[in-house]
Amino acid sequence: MEVNATAKYMRISPQKVRKIVGAVKGQPVEMGMNRLKFMPQKAAAMVAKILNSAIANADQHPDVDVDSLVIRNIVVNEGPMLKRFRARARGRSSRILKRTSHITVVVGEAGI
Repeated sequence: MEVNATAKYMRISPQKVRKIVGAVKGQPVEMGMNRLKFMPQKAAAMVAKILNSAIANADQHPDVDVDSLVIRNIVVNEGPMLKRFRARARGRSSRILKRTSHITVVVGEAGI
């Protein structure tokens, strides 16, 4: 059985999160959590928090063994962008795009 957890509107660029995701996708959840714990990036803490939520969601099902869970997939999509402006030379302005991410973690049992 597969269980997922989603975090929307996370204030980090999807490109930065996707760098982290490749290291933990397909790993058992315990090994994935250990890897995320020792990564210095901000995205690693965000993904670890969502992974904990997915594990807690799986724990609510009585037929799922939490110790045998594997990270099946992590999907990082773009969220809406916050548009800001910065003053430039000669009275002009330039746009700054503050990107957001929607992160979905899917965990499932190892044997299935």
